[in-house]
Amino acid sequence: MTDSHPVLELPLDRFYDALRHLWVQPTFDTGRVVVGIDAVGLEYIGDLAYIQCAPRGTHVHRGEPMGSLEAAKMTDILSAPISGQIITVNEAVIRNPSLVNRDPYGNGWLAEFSPECWDKESVQLISGSRIGEYGQRETERLHSANPVR
Repeated sequence: MTDSHPVLELPLDRFYDALRHLWVQPTFDTGRVVVGIDAVGLEYIGDLAYIQCAPRGTHVHRGEPMGSLEAAKMTDILSAPISGQIITVNEAVIRNPSLVNRDPYGNGWLAEFSPECWDKESVQLISGSRIGEYGQRETERLHSANPVR
């Protein structure tokens, strides 16, 4: 008999970087994208205690460091899910990192980017009908790695 775990929340209006467990939401009217940590990533790392983001105006390439975080279960580098310039950093989460855990898809966003290669890089992210499969796979992986929760 297999245990069934509820699939973690992954809103369908975003793109997901499966390697980094970050979400990216384009705002087509401004040409910018907002970046945050997805629910799967938050399950892995636990309660956030500290977040640092590169300052406004910093240019990053996909996969390069854009900040760091400390959480209950780990300390890690935040790597950019897309290339571009950081336009805004969410100062509310810098002051109060637990906001990310409480509202990861709302007020807990990390930074806003002006993307450099959106058309090329967005196809490397998970979107549309692939989101459900990603959520299911990652939920199963999370619970098989940590069977007692």
